[in-house]
Amino acid sequence: MKNKIITGAMALTLTMGFVSCGDDFLETKYYKGIDVETGLSSTSNVSTALGGVYYNLFERYFAGNFATTIGDVPTDISYWNTKTGHWDKIYQYTFQDTESYLSYIWEYGYKIVDNSARVIVAADKLYADATADDKQTLDLCRAEAYALRAYANLKLVNVFAHQIKVNGNDFSAKPGIVISDTPIPAFTEVSRATVGDSYNMIVSDLKKSLEYFAAAGGDRGDKCYFGVAAVEGLLARTYLYMENWDGAISSAKAALSDAGTPALAYTKADYKALYNGGGSNTESLFYLDINASQNWSANSCGTLWTTYNFSPSPKLLAMYADTDVRNAIMAMDASSTETAPVFAGGKFASYGSGNPAHATNYLINAPEMYLIIAESYIKKNDVAKAQEALLPVAKRNTAIATTADLPSTAADLYAFLKDERARELFQEGLRLYDLRRWGDPAQVEAYNAPKILFRANNFNISEFVFPIPNDEINANFGVTQNEGWASNLPK
Repeated sequence: MKNKIITGAMALTLTMGFVSCGDDFLETKYYKGIDVETGLSSTSNVSTALGGVYYNLFERYFAGNFATTIGDVPTDISYWNTKTGHWDKIYQYTFQDTESYLSYIWEYGYKIVDNSARVIVAADKLYADATADDKQTLDLCRAEAYALRAYANLKLVNVFAHQIKVNGNDFSAKPGIVISDTPIPAFTEVSRATVGDSYNMIVSDLKKSLEYFAAAGGDRGDKCYFGVAAVEGLLARTYLYMENWDGAISSAKAALSDAGTPALAYTKADYKALYNGGGSNTESLFYLDINASQNWSANSCGTLWTTYNFSPSPKLLAMYADTDVRNAIMAMDASSTETAPVFAGGKFASYGSGNPAHATNYLINAPEMYLIIAESYIKKNDVAKAQEALLPVAKRNTAIATTADLPSTAADLYAFLKDERARELFQEGLRLYDLRRWGDPAQVEAYNAPKILFRANNFNISEFVFPIPNDEINANFGVTQNEGWASNLPK
């Protein structure tokens, strides 16, 4: 496998306990002399290296844009007005295996995976002879490194492999991703694990993360870094995809409890204020420290959802009732027309600064936990508990006040929940994986706004996977291509 390590400039100077949201995450100095093979010989260097892993997560090539955006753009809830060429091939399903967005997601995903492993291995070696204070730091480093590796692997397996379950059907034997407990040396012959083994690795890493947080006596209490609630939330998402309904319920409830059961917003003003910028979203469990001083400017998600001409699709806009407070962020720019909509940013509007490039990515959030619990109870045929779990999110529509206002049968409630996930999770990068795991015929590539029209209306999206980047295949270190990926594109 090709080397994914940043040699000689491995990490930013982020040390445990001294950096928090609002500090100069992008502008801190690089350590120039840390060798990735031998330099992690002190607790301080391990802590610094962990900062480098967060930086790769933060990058626009991964969670800062590409690995998040790819979950929304090629779905039924997004609209491209054709004015710029950003993401157009992904949106239209005309990409090739040389597509740069895919290459960057693969490359930076494995940078996170490999450097997380290096942090873990180094911390393990140092632990026995460490002081009590250093042991606490090393436990925190291991907890966060395991979570970071799990996050990256879950993204990689969702993008580059088949969903593990599709409406009860098991695809765990399909080719997954390259996994390893230890760093993979450059130019090593590797092979893809199965999807099932890939998910088992993710679950194992998240459970180890929780164990190390317990050993450390808790997390940092800073939502720009993985903490207990965020790990529980990511585990709930993973279990949902695995159709482990009991695990999903338990983990989602634990995430809400560990986060102090954040209060949700039920007025337009309060909902809009969630997206003022920085850490304004009090419903979030884990987010990136993107703000006015550290952001990706033209390469930000905020730019993509405004001047780079992506917006909610007419189908999605029609899903919101007039009484839904989420309409507060569904505004169009002054330059927008019905046929060529220009979005004002939505969750990436950064209402506080007025510059969408300053808006952050909220990666794991409390509302998703309620939706996970509700879907799991539906699948367990417990409609009453599903309604109870769904109500806190559904009440964003102020016409819904009690569970009596929700559908009363499992089938109708499931249909409502699918739409509710679209309404609530728009711009969080999860829609593609929902459509694939549900297995319903999908609509993709909306056109002819404001009409609700799609160029493909019965796309078998559950069989769709993105190709492994051509560069990785041509490197000839054992990674094989997804067979038939091109034949599964919408016709």
